[in-house]
Amino acid sequence: MAKQITVSGLDAYYGSHKAIEDVSMTIEPASITAFIGPSGCGKSTFLRTLNRMHEVIPGARVQGKVMLDGQDLYAGDIEPVSVRRMIGMVFQRPNPFPTMSIYENVAAGLRLNGRQAKSKTDDVVERSLRGANLWNEVKDRLNKPGAGLSGGQQQRLCIARAIAVQPDVLLMDEPCSALDPISTLAIEDLMVELKSEFTIVIVTHNMQQAARVSDRTAFFNLAGQGQPGKVIEMDETSRIFTNPSEKATEDYITGRFG
Repeated sequence: MAKQITVSGLDAYYGSHKAIEDVSMTIEPASITAFIGPSGCGKSTFLRTLNRMHEVIPGARVQGKVMLDGQDLYAGDIEPVSVRRMIGMVFQRPNPFPTMSIYENVAAGLRLNGRQAKSKTDDVVERSLRGANLWNEVKDRLNKPGAGLSGGQQQRLCIARAIAVQPDVLLMDEPCSALDPISTLAIEDLMVELKSEFTIVIVTHNMQQAARVSDRTAFFNLAGQGQPGKVIEMDETSRIFTNPSEKATEDYITGRFG
């Protein structure tokens, strides 16, 4: 079930370097929120703080609060693994498990959550592949390697793997940057379909993509060279792209940036 994320006063560090500073926002349930901004301004770092992927990097840490429907995801008694089960992630490059079949790729997350009857696993695999708009393309070759699919199909397989465990939130870090335009359109259509079930957050460098698929957009920027990234503005996507409040946002969107 889609849930709301509320972030308050979040700072993220790599060792002594502060990557992002004082980020506060509400990410609405059952919607698509896009993060835009120049390279190196902390968009992907912030995305990874939402499911505690940030802390897999040695020396990385976070200050501030991330709440999922009122539950503090950084509370002392919360396991990072359980956070990542609630908040799934799809990465920039498709990363199906290379030695596993299409079926095994989707079932992998379920196995981590404990064994279940094969008939139930079959049902979840089919439902997840249907959810990722991939079932009709692969139903006759489920035992073939996932790595044998095209790039766009591999990315949809990774989405199927992520939604198989029924997370509340789906994070996508530039999910289309390695894909051709037709595959990109398929992923965008899929995001719009999935937002009724999941809260979706995407990082994208593609302005048109943010404008096409997202309900709300946050613009990140650096205060200066070597300074931490900050959220400059966050609003309804239509407003960000037609009548932003901040000049820096307008400059970035119109290409007059820098």
